[in-house]
Amino acid sequence: MSHALTRPAEGLTRAALYAELGQALEGLLAGERDGIANLANAAALLYATLPDLNWAGFYLARGAGLVVGPFQGKPACVRIALGQGVCGTAAAGRRTLIVPDVHAFPGHIACDAASNSEIVVPLLAGERLIGVMDLDSPRPGRFDAEDGRGLEAFAARLVAGSDL
Repeated sequence: MSHALTRPAEGLTRAALYAELGQALEGLLAGERDGIANLANAAALLYATLPDLNWAGFYLARGAGLVVGPFQGKPACVRIALGQGVCGTAAAGRRTLIVPDVHAFPGHIACDAASNSEIVVPLLAGERLIGVMDLDSPRPGRFDAEDGRGLEAFAARLVAGSDL
């Protein structure tokens, strides 16, 4: 797999890092549309590439909630109701949530006590909710609007290149 980016080049801006991540994702998606396989590789790519993460993965929409999908990191909460925690709130609102301090988020669900900040990006096919992409960090304030834009573009590429 020479397409995968496992360590970003030193000195990259975040915009350049997300551009490289997008190219690496395109390489992983080339010739493969299986949704679970693509989510698994995407989680591994994010976890191996982005600094200061302790969890990277996906929750998939199932009925009135979310069920854990492919991820990298410690074992995770299996089910999350729509509207509950950061993931369920992002899924219900179909919008990206950036939480600089998860301990201050009302109803935060703590799967890993080491997590201090989080970003959750909905996976959407038109109006249909597929699930969410969830990244956690032990560093408070790890994620910002630039991460949001980069990860939204990453999620859109992933959804477009996969049968989910």
